[in-house]
Amino acid sequence: MNYREINFDGLVGPTHNYAGLSHGNLASESSQARLSNPRSAALQGLRKAQTLAARGFPQGILPPHERPSIESLESWGFTGPDRSSVLRQAARGDPLLLAAASSASAMWTANACTMAPSCDTSDGRAHFTPANLSANLHRSIEAPFTLRLLQSVFSDSSHFAVHPPLPGGESMADEGAANHNRLAGPSGNGLHLFVYGRSALHPQVQRPGRFPARQSLESVQALARLHRLDPAGVLFLRQSPNAIDAGVFHNDVISVGHADTFICHQEAFAGGRTDLDLLSMAFARFAGSPLRLIEVPASRVSLRETVRTYLFNSQLLSLPGGRLLLVTPRECGESPTVAPLLKEWLADPRNPVDEVLSVDLRESMRNGGGPACLRQRIILSDEEIAAMKGRLLLDDTLFQELDRWIRKYYRSELRPADLADPHLHEESCQALEALTRILQLPPLYPFQQ
Repeated sequence: MNYREINFDGLVGPTHNYAGLSHGNLASESSQARLSNPRSAALQGLRKAQTLAARGFPQGILPPHERPSIESLESWGFTGPDRSSVLRQAARGDPLLLAAASSASAMWTANACTMAPSCDTSDGRAHFTPANLSANLHRSIEAPFTLRLLQSVFSDSSHFAVHPPLPGGESMADEGAANHNRLAGPSGNGLHLFVYGRSALHPQVQRPGRFPARQSLESVQALARLHRLDPAGVLFLRQSPNAIDAGVFHNDVISVGHADTFICHQEAFAGGRTDLDLLSMAFARFAGSPLRLIEVPASRVSLRETVRTYLFNSQLLSLPGGRLLLVTPRECGESPTVAPLLKEWLADPRNPVDEVLSVDLRESMRNGGGPACLRQRIILSDEEIAAMKGRLLLDDTLFQELDRWIRKYYRSELRPADLADPHLHEESCQALEALTRILQLPPLYPFQQ
């Protein structure tokens, strides 16, 4: 059976702003209260997706969530005869809650869910579990819509199993595929690497001291069970507390993997080189071939520069002949330490990275998300692709329609104070109504019910 990896990118929403809501995300905190440009942010993300689609990489699109979330504001006690009244009451009563209800953070679809392809699961179905994102209020409100969206797109239960988000609060805190990686050799057998930062039930697991560890051991163990993965094809590694305290809030900020290649920083994992040896041995045993491991020493790229440039939040994609394309944020090419390293990789015939593609994602980067944050990797068979609902696979025609849609509905400037503007919500609903038709999706948004 033929399987294809499709990168589903999240469209940046009309309320893209810099509210600084994500503690431990240094870019988000440092950009707080800055003027944002939602139109540029959305166009930058869409252009990145189209650039890859034009080169033959299967590319999908996922829609933004409704923001400000009137549902959330009402659940927090803000009431009124209409939406405008709810927004005004929230703006007067607690602007921070209004900011949480207005965040466009669902654009980072690496956090939307964790998925396992049908070739890896014991029931032969592709499994999806939306992330509960319980570590941050503004992200925790994403899970209900993500569940509705996945249930709509992957509705054929003979091919797909869509689970609800993990219950259990902090003990089952799940941040999605940002802490999950699937590696595979020529045989196609996938080794699933789950990364966690803390344990709710095992207090001996060291926690970072400065910033919170978002993913729990209990959540990743639950995901592996729910997705019916072969225990021999699963590995759990703990993220380095020092890395988390340096601003590495998700593991995709400090490592990236694809096929039989894994690139990471020396300080990615709590066990250091021992953990990387475990990963290499597990991959060789399960996939039947050696892992191509690239470890970047801290002496070459510091944790601080890792976080600033998002080198490891790049995308790895397969080129013909087993070589790889690395899609990096533009900041990598401007770094005095990262840029020379990338040139060395390209000059070394033993290194599997054959090409580096630099993309401009300034608006997303200022809020703490690079190329890998913007995409969810979904591996499907040809039959499963045919069973998907909606018009989500990007081609030239859809790109042109989405480009026009963004230019029509998105503002070019947005300040945190603008979130209280009832016209912003009206504009967002009009945009999402039009997008629903473009993507041929059923009414999914609260305002459409």
